[in-house]
Order: sequence, then C-alpha cells, then structure tokens
Amino acid sequence: MNNTGLDKNEIESKINRLVELSTISGKIDKRLYAEYDVKQGLRDSAGKGVLTGLTEISDVIGSATGDKGQRISAEGQLYYQGLNIYDIIKGFEGKRFGFEETVYLLLFGKLPTNPELKAFLKILESFRALPQEFTRDIIMRATSKNIMNSLQKCVLTLYSYDSNPDDISINNVLRQSLSMIAKLPLIAVYSYRTYRHYHMGDNLYIRNAQSDLSLAENLLQMLHKDGKFTELEAKVLDAALVLHAEHGGGNNSTFTTHVVSSTGTDSYSAMAASLGSLTGFKHGGANIKVQNMFDDIKGHISNWKDEGAIKDYLQKIINKEAFDKSGLIYGIGHAVYTMSDPRAIILKEYARKLAIEKGAEEEFELYEKVEHFGKEMLTESRSLNKAVCANVDFYSGFVYNMLGIPKEMFTPLFAISRISGWSAHRIEELVNAGKIIRPAYKYVGHHVDYVPREER
Repeated sequence: MNNTGLDKNEIESKINRLVELSTISGKIDKRLYAEYDVKQGLRDSAGKGVLTGLTEISDVIGSATGDKGQRISAEGQLYYQGLNIYDIIKGFEGKRFGFEETVYLLLFGKLPTNPELKAFLKILESFRALPQEFTRDIIMRATSKNIMNSLQKCVLTLYSYDSNPDDISINNVLRQSLSMIAKLPLIAVYSYRTYRHYHMGDNLYIRNAQSDLSLAENLLQMLHKDGKFTELEAKVLDAALVLHAEHGGGNNSTFTTHVVSSTGTDSYSAMAASLGSLTGFKHGGANIKVQNMFDDIKGHISNWKDEGAIKDYLQKIINKEAFDKSGLIYGIGHAVYTMSDPRAIILKEYARKLAIEKGAEEEFELYEKVEHFGKEMLTESRSLNKAVCANVDFYSGFVYNMLGIPKEMFTPLFAISRISGWSAHRIEELVNAGKIIRPAYKYVGHHVDYVPREER
C-alpha cells in the first residue's frame, strides 16, 4: 500500500485503463494522411526527404534524376565540405590521425595544414579534462544501464560548470562545441566503466587518456582491459569515426540540432536533444539491432556456408516469422541511398582486413551472404521500384565486436563521432540566423461542447 490507499495491482489496472483511453484518443485514420497530402516523416510519396533547409557542411547523394524528372537509382556519394569521402579516407592512409582532421574540416570548411592540425590538437587537449570531481559527483551517481542516457545527463550538467552557458555568440558556441567534442569520449568510457561496476559487479578501473594518442587509439586503450591494441585496430576505428562524423542536415539527430538551435537555446540543451534522437534504434541504435539479428541467425543456422539455409531463414524474417517479427532485415536499405552506401563500402573493406587479423573470415563471409541475399529478397518480396543496399550499420557492429568494443558502447561511439557534425550544423544554424523551425500539423479531430464535471 501507499498513500493513495491502492495496492500495486490496483494502480497497474488503472494505468492500463488510461493506456486504453490514450490509445483510442490518439488513433488517427491513416486515410487522412493521403487526403491532406501529409508528408509523413517529412518525406514525399517516393520516400524523398522534404526540403526544409540548406547546408554547405555535407552532401548526401543517393539517386539520380531521369529524363522525365523521376528519381532513379545511383551509386551513393558522400561529401564533407565538398570533399568526397573516398578521397578523405584515402588521404589518411599511413597517418595516425584522421578523425581529428575531419572534425577540423567539418567545423572550419577545409582540411588543416600540419601547423593548424598541431595547434587544433592542443586546443582539444586543453578542453579534454572533466571539471573537478565531475566523475565522482555526476558520472558515478545514479548510474544508468544505458550509456546514452548517461551522456545526456552529463552533457546537460556541463551547463552548470560553464561560466557563460547561455551566450550563443559564435565565439562562445565554438568554445562550448570544442569542449564537448573533447570531453564526450571520456564521459562515455567512464560511464561504461561505472555501469559495469555498479550493475554487473566488475572491478572499477578507469584508464586516463594519453595526450600523444589519437582519439581512436585512446578509446581502444581505455576500453581494452590490458590497454593494448594493434595498429590495424586503431586505423579501423579511426575510419569508423570519420564515416560516422556527419551525414547531411536531414538525418534525425542533425535535424534535431537545427530545430532546437533555431529556438536560441544553449549548446548543452541542443546537444542533449541530439543525443536523445540518436539513442533510438531506428537511428543510432540500428547497429545493435543488426548485431542482435545476426546473433539470432547464427543461433538458427549451424552451417554458415549453407546458402539455402541462409535464404530460408531470411525469408522467415521477411515473412515476420523469425527474429523480432518486424519483417525487416536490419542494415539493409536506407532513406537516401539506393544502389550503395559509400560508408558501408568503405567499412566493409576495413571489416575484411580486420576479419583476417582476427581469424573471423567465416563470420565475415556470413555477413556478405546475408547482404547479398537480403538485398535480392527484399527487392523481390516488396516489389520495390528502386535498388536497396547495405547501410553503414550493417558492418559497423561486426567491426566493433572484432575491436573488442562492448555492445553498450556502440551507439555512444556514434555520438562521440557525430557530435562534431552536430556542432558544425549548430554553428551554421546560428550564423544564418534563420527563423524558428515550426512545421504545421493539421487538426483532424472534432470540436465538442464542454460538459460540466457533475454532468459527465
């Protein structure tokens, strides 16, 4: 019993009744969406995003335009500040740093010279340290099993440690952005270690970042129990961070950055909102869905070379008879890309190299088979008029597994990378001083007369 006089079961029963009422009240006739030409998900009938803004930060190209103006499938292309992602990745071959240069590119519109990069790394290093007692008082208290939740909490709390948190001048927002870009990796790793200690019974140990290492190297040495990593592991993680750093203004979390920034709010609120968006399994959490799906596939198929068995099980997934019964092959298909996702192509090749080093070639071949058959079977079963491809989430979880990165850190790694893109878009929104973003919703309910309580 509690002070309401109701026991737990009675409260639950009443809540269930309220759920029924809210479900009935909130249900909208799907035919009305077509009647009023509502762009659900801010997409047109062909699935193309509704144009809501302009950006110079990145260009995401997934299709071409035919002679009659129709959308036709094409090889995917991705540009950061006008530079092709393939050229960016290739330019980092043999270098220890790649992600940090990409952050500079996104924020300042060009790749840095050696002196500029050296100075930029020193700036990031100066911002890296967390406020005094922050780890003890914020990260280690009210620990969460969801590391993304911890990131939101900590980012919002950084507001309290800022002497000028509400100043949205570009000078101050850039300072705040660089501070959060530098601090987020430590917050994520420390949150994970705290979660493992308080919720899983592990010994608590926290390894500090080293100033002479890249972010990718630091993440590996902080996450690996022995602090060791191979050169290939660091290069693969660095490439993954580069590929996740930015993806246009229309993806959900970046659009959230624009929406929230357009209100004139502070940087910490804007980044926390974007973190909340990224947490969802339809966005940043998608690679975990892919991993869970593959765990299920491997649990039902003993011979990974049996193509017939693979196709049969994929058909069950499509028919909503297996895995989570959603009918989705996670990691296949994308809102923009049709024939290919350049990020997936690049990451797949890194996955191939890493699989050889780790002795996981057989598992890599299973991923290739699922990718190949999955694309064919989805296209055929749904009579799609456009090509479908593997997206970056298809191989990213596999890569993280081989790198020894725990599943709880998959989405936080995405956030550690993508906060650089969010910061660039926030600054772009503020520089251009646009209107507050306010799309319209059509009311389709009914006006009724008010009835006094005693007459209801």
